[in-house]
Amino acid sequence: MRVHLCAVGRLRAGPERGLVDDYLKRFDRTGRALGLGPAQLHEVDDRKGGGMAGEAALLRRALPDKAVLCVLDERGTVMDSPTFAERLARWRDDGTGDLAFVIGGADGIDPGLRAEADAALSFGKMVWPHMLARVMLCEQLYRAASILAGSPYHRV
Repeated sequence: MRVHLCAVGRLRAGPERGLVDDYLKRFDRTGRALGLGPAQLHEVDDRKGGGMAGEAALLRRALPDKAVLCVLDERGTVMDSPTFAERLARWRDDGTGDLAFVIGGADGIDPGLRAEADAALSFGKMVWPHMLARVMLCEQLYRAASILAGSPYHRV
């Protein structure tokens, strides 16, 4: 199952970029034997100032056809890491070819795009900067693959 991270904004060189690259590399390495990955980052930038609707149009173009869509949204489901790993495995086992996670810009995700989502995931009641949300998602993808592989990375 190919994993796509579709996000508004571009990560520049720096600590967040380094962490995203590292966790995605780890996810690809660990997930390959499990039928997870590769993971690919798709960045969109609404330079024309179209707001949330403009960002949603760009994000829709970045989404693979027939991908299962999971938006990161503060109103989404909060789950622990083992539950997230189980959810990834269920999508994979259901025959999902492409899974796309969407991270919106500073104002969040357009309500229309949010309504199209198959799932919504929250990292808690706090709002996180979208650049940190990327890092957190990438780490959780790696953690999920590690859990499914029986690796000691995740400790309870």
